[in-house]
Amino acid sequence: MTREIVLDTETTGLSYQTGDRIVEIGCVELINHVPTGNHLHIYINPERDMPEEAFRVHGLSSEFLADKPKFAEEAQNFVDFIGDAALVIHNAPFDMGFLNGELQACGRPKLSNQVIDTVIVARERHPGARVSLDALCKHYGIDNSRRVLHGALLDSEILADVYLELIGGRQVALALGGEARTTGGITVTRAPARQRPQPLPSRLSSEELAAHRALVGSLGEDSLWAGYREETAA
Repeated sequence: MTREIVLDTETTGLSYQTGDRIVEIGCVELINHVPTGNHLHIYINPERDMPEEAFRVHGLSSEFLADKPKFAEEAQNFVDFIGDAALVIHNAPFDMGFLNGELQACGRPKLSNQVIDTVIVARERHPGARVSLDALCKHYGIDNSRRVLHGALLDSEILADVYLELIGGRQVALALGGEARTTGGITVTRAPARQRPQPLPSRLSSEELAAHRALVGSLGEDSLWAGYREETAA
């Protein structure tokens, strides 16, 4: 079983090192590249003001976040949810820098999960093209009309759709073969098709052949199958 967590954060600014903090986390679970409906969504009190520039991006005000839990209070919930799953993130260094900064600030170790950066995957698959989340939605025909403002959970749901297209489309989850292939540095292993409980017979029995001839005969001489009537006797 392959478990992945598509993840996004919203923050007060661009750099944890200069005092910015996380204000929202959204996570969407994929099992074998299929969304399970299981998700995690947390609003966080950043314990500081909200710059106007950041507010215009996500619409989360200091007043709205004032009664929300602090990161330290939700850290265990977050760590438990992601477990050891691979993290799928658009522009991963940004989100990972904030997450690891917040975790270390409350005495926890940095994340050691495998990280799949969809910006890198998109650049490898579409050299020279724009790879913003909106641009990729347009390229793949993914509806992002609800994305009036950035929101961590909504963006994670949209990114999950984009990610599945980047690794080969939703048919990846429906693959029938047993082979593995690599796309954008990601190895996708196809589950082998289950064998039939009993092998199909190599020839029809005399009863089955007689029933088949009777069916073909009932269709009339002008039937497409009439020309095959004698061949079935072979």
